[in-house]
Amino acid sequence: MSKRWQYLTVELSPSMLKGGPASDKLQAELTKQGNLGWELVNMVHYGQFAPAMLIFKKEQ
Repeated sequence: MSKRWQYLTVELSPSMLKGGPASDKLQAELTKQGNLGWELVNMVHYGQFAPAMLIFKKEQ
């Protein structure tokens, strides 16, 4: 039987991608989702002023 996956997307504000305290928020989000069993599989980002999308998956 093939594996079944669940997917989760999390939108990040552009400020979360800059250095400083905002990058701590990004690290916290990645750690939070990892602790919940989600694996980061991709990040989509279209430019400096656009939000980014983190895409996670985990086995059902």
